Amino acid sequence: MIIQGPHATTRSISGELLNHLQQLAHAAGRTLELCPCGGLRDFVARVRAVKPQSTEFMLLDPGELTQEVQGHPEAGLGDALDELDTPYIEVHDDTVATLETRDGSHSAPLATIIINGDLGTSYQIALGIALRQLSEDGVAAAA
Repeated sequence: MIIQGPHATTRSISGELLNHLQQLAHAAGRTLELCPCGGLRDFVARVRAVKPQSTEFMLLDPGELTQEVQGHPEAGLGDALDELDTPYIEVHDDTVATLETRDGSHSAPLATIIINGDLGTSYQIALGIALRQLSEDGVAAAA
């Protein structure tokens, strides 16, 4: 699952990129769902709604919400991440966009992928890591 915060139109995930990512996931025997969010409250609610029974891995892209997340810890994203039982990777296209809170209190992502100015490549790398991780977990579970 991709949970994506709002982006400027020029930086948003395109239909072509989403289709490509879904094809990569499908080739690995997985499905990929995009959950766009219009604001911080929606973003936090989506993270809280993730259940490990239906979502094996999450790509978390806060988009333009980073400053709002940092300025409003009471919104609950840190708590939502701490309660999350699903592994996640942060995806960004700008080095100033990471979700580190001021006190560093929330659980850390498996990885943080930042390709300055190239969100598409960030997503492709993050999805590759997620699919590899899921494949390794599947092998370990079968053993």
